[in-house]
Amino acid sequence: MTVGEMAERVNLSHRTVRYYDDEGLLPARRSPGNYRLYGQDALAKMLTIRRLKPLGFTLDEMREVLALLDAVAAPGAADDAGRAERLEQLVALEADVRQRRDKLVEQLAGADDLLASLRPLLP
Repeated sequence: MTVGEMAERVNLSHRTVRYYDDEGLLPARRSPGNYRLYGQDALAKMLTIRRLKPLGFTLDEMREVLALLDAVAAPGAADDAGRAERLEQLVALEADVRQRRDKLVEQLAGADDLLASLRPLLP
């Protein structure tokens, strides 16, 4: 799929998709006309990035998460020597995501409280 098709599928701008591609987070190939073309693997990565961004993950952290997910999904990953380490990393990632999610829930509650305090002031 093209940049435009990818952007539409993930509900982000063309510029955002190109940015993550330029940062090396998305696998792309080039068409004979030098257009970026993406496959299902890039779509899956972009959806993961879209979920990581609101949680405050940096580009470097996103790279690490994507690399970990690739390593876990690699053929033979369940049987190789690095399996235990990857499982530890997945557990740590889950804990990190939960902590970041909890922080967002707190922020959302604060926003709800602010909205509630504003309502009586509005006509």
